[in-house]
Amino acid sequence: MSETLRVGVVGAGPWAGRVHAPGLEAHPGTRLAAVWSRRREAAEELAGSRDVLVATGFDELLASVDAVAFAVPPDVQAKLAPVAARAGKHLILEKPLATDLAGAQAVADAAQESGVAAVMMLTRRFAPEVRSWLAGLDGVRGGAGRWLAGALLSGDYAASRWRQEEGALVDAGPHAIDLLDAALGRIEQVHYASRDAANDLWHVVFGHEGGATSTLTLSLRVPVQPALVDISVYGENGHTQLSGRRTAAQDCYAVLLDEFLELVREGKTEHVCDVRRGLHLQRVLADVQAAV
Repeated sequence: MSETLRVGVVGAGPWAGRVHAPGLEAHPGTRLAAVWSRRREAAEELAGSRDVLVATGFDELLASVDAVAFAVPPDVQAKLAPVAARAGKHLILEKPLATDLAGAQAVADAAQESGVAAVMMLTRRFAPEVRSWLAGLDGVRGGAGRWLAGALLSGDYAASRWRQEEGALVDAGPHAIDLLDAALGRIEQVHYASRDAANDLWHVVFGHEGGATSTLTLSLRVPVQPALVDISVYGENGHTQLSGRRTAAQDCYAVLLDEFLELVREGKTEHVCDVRRGLHLQRVLADVQAAV
């Protein structure tokens, strides 16, 4: 690929406006070529004064781009991403892949069968401090994660219907589970899971490949300001915690685009955060839900 990658954004909510659209516009290797939303006025607002096609439908968007960045609810992504993959479009996917395992499997199958690059926007995995912390881990045997915030009580995402309906496990859960999985080894079992429905407060115990165990406490309905997000692990070398500087989502997205473009240019599909990673996380989500 010698020319700039044309990318279309599907969805026009806060995340699309804050991260996807400005990130694609700012990156030297990409061009924000089209926007489509079920609400045309929202797509027009996102496009603004940019020289961007406001597509009248998903098919029109596909016809004008090389890749698609999704910023829509998981059930919508599960329906549209396979269509885009089969049209030969590379994919930037949001978490979770779908609302259920069957939907996630359909996205993964379409991407793999079509040979397109498909990368998950697992934001913190593209942050340098997280990568440095993960690379330095050795001999860990256990860990704990906390992801406590009030994002569903107020703010931009409190009005998101799918987030309110699905709750913290489906919204923030993929991020937290991904970090525990990356730090301690592949999650193979859910030993225990409970949920306080009134506060959408989850407590989960995971079993990892190699015998390590971890716990996760998760809620987006507690008035914690700023959000309490930490991952700690322990083992033969003592204890270490992921803390300190947190790279902004926009900067993480720029790293994602660097690596996404490299995959496209080299005709590769394997990435630490590729669609298979998303499918694995969806399986873990399903196992947690089944254990309650």
